[in-house]
Amino acid sequence: MRQPLQIYTCGESVLTIQLTDIISPEAHRAVMALATYLHDEAFPFVQDIIPAYTGVSVVIDPIAFLQQYPDQIPEQWLQVQLHNWQWSAEQLVEHPIKKIPVCYAADFAPDITALATAKNLSVDDVITLHTSTVYHVYMIGFMPGFPYMGNVAEAIQMPRLSVPRTKVAAGSVGIAGQQTGIYPQDSPGGWNIIGRTPYRLFDAGQEQPCLLH
Repeated sequence: MRQPLQIYTCGESVLTIQLTDIISPEAHRAVMALATYLHDEAFPFVQDIIPAYTGVSVVIDPIAFLQQYPDQIPEQWLQVQLHNWQWSAEQLVEHPIKKIPVCYAADFAPDITALATAKNLSVDDVITLHTSTVYHVYMIGFMPGFPYMGNVAEAIQMPRLSVPRTKVAAGSVGIAGQQTGIYPQDSPGGWNIIGRTPYRLFDAGQEQPCLLH
């Protein structure tokens, strides 16, 4: 994909590049290609690069930036980088597919029956549809290690709960719209919970703390 990119400032230290407004595997590949390009350039004033569904945020040290580019503003510098950026899908390193075991038993899936009923499906149909897709991890957000994944089969897409729960158990697998995700720890949440995994999604003691990334 190649289309005009938009840059938004988020305070004095964050620039967000919007590549598209459509969530898709193609958009995800472009987002990751841009994030990889900016990371590999290793600009000394760049503190973090954060890929999301349809864009990339660049966190800079504004003082260090001015020391290196006293006659530019960050948006101008970033426009130059985007002009120089050339990408193709072949540049990306494919991550191995990870299989996550999930128990869809009623004790761990408080919303699976209601979802099945709303969609005129059986519970087994919901499980089959949910497990038959290889999901892209589009981004990590909400809390450390929470993977926003997609795209969920249209037949089982459901909006968030109208009243969120005050506590969702760690490992819970949920659906919200075309997204599916896994709660890394106990927390409030409004996704439709259809199962649970025993896997630990986040471990701060590991070199790569996020199981999915």
